[in-house]
Amino acid sequence: MVNQAQGARMSDEIVAYASVLKLSRTDVKTLKIKDAYALHKVVYGLFDDVRSDVEKQASTASGIVYADKGGDFNTRQILMLSNRKPHQTPQFGEVQSKPIHIDFLSHERYTFDITLNPTKRDKQTGKVVAIRGRDEIAAWFTARASQSWGFAVIAEHLQVGQISVQVFEKAGKTITHGSATLTGELVVTDRDRFVQSFTNGIGRGRAFGFGLLQIVPL
Repeated sequence: MVNQAQGARMSDEIVAYASVLKLSRTDVKTLKIKDAYALHKVVYGLFDDVRSDVEKQASTASGIVYADKGGDFNTRQILMLSNRKPHQTPQFGEVQSKPIHIDFLSHERYTFDITLNPTKRDKQTGKVVAIRGRDEIAAWFTARASQSWGFAVIAEHLQVGQISVQVFEKAGKTITHGSATLTGELVVTDRDRFVQSFTNGIGRGRAFGFGLLQIVPL
């Protein structure tokens, strides 16, 4: 049996750190944030690099997921979730952080907001291909949620919002990602997988601003 003190310690367990990076218009200009790769470098520069070269080549998770929430004429905000704290006094911008305790992930239902890179692997060619069309994206997300991510999507509340394309240059190559923003409600079906989905992010392209599951308990 878990005694009261043990229960309190478990509820105090920190599973991640939620942070927001606020950049002024001058910061954005100085940092030359013109595409997703430039923003990736700014975000990753806020954290200690804890992976070895071998781990990076093996695509070991960085422990960082983020979402560019845009902003107004004067300010741009980037939400971040990480397994370690970012530097609290960055050279540019302002960072605010708070711990996320395991209790936050103990609810049954949540509303969610997420920007994803919807893809699948073609069974014949083995290549990763983009999923296009709102109905196709909704069906893909609903299926993957149940199969891999530890939650079920409430179909009547699911909305596929903005669909766009992310393009940037990296090491002389043009990288293209499909992008779709989804909102709705979910029900947790597998707690361990759900916690992993929240803390690690879901889907492809997580190094470039995809996969951060932004949730609010119901």
